Amino acid sequence: MKKRPIRVLVAKVGLDGHDRGAKVIATSLRDAGMEVIYTGLRQTPEMVVNAALQEDVDAIGISILSGAHNTVFPKIIALMKEKNMTDVLLTGGGIIPEEDMEKLTQMGVGKLFAPGTTTTDIADYIKIWVKENRPF
Repeated sequence: MKKRPIRVLVAKVGLDGHDRGAKVIATSLRDAGMEVIYTGLRQTPEMVVNAALQEDVDAIGISILSGAHNTVFPKIIALMKEKNMTDVLLTGGGIIPEEDMEKLTQMGVGKLFAPGTTTTDIADYIKIWVKENRPF
């Protein structure tokens, strides 16, 4: 039986229109052997969680540069819990102050990545998390 590739949904939430980083991450995760669904710009937390459910993803990656991380991540975590998606990783990156990263992690968000993180580090983190938390 062949194991399926890790499935990751990459999304941009809100009015943040800068998606170059999200596209770079999506491409690098695909190059690392993952199946990537990129939802495009201006998604709502509800759209992201619904797409993640429909696509049966192992991880959701949010790219955020707008400063709305303290609104976006808690809303997505709440929706994921509501839909019993407790075995799906919520991770992301962008312009997020260190103290906010710590608060979001305590809330249940996975590791958050600052600009300059290598794409290999991000792919490795997702692979390890999925291997430890997703039975397939």
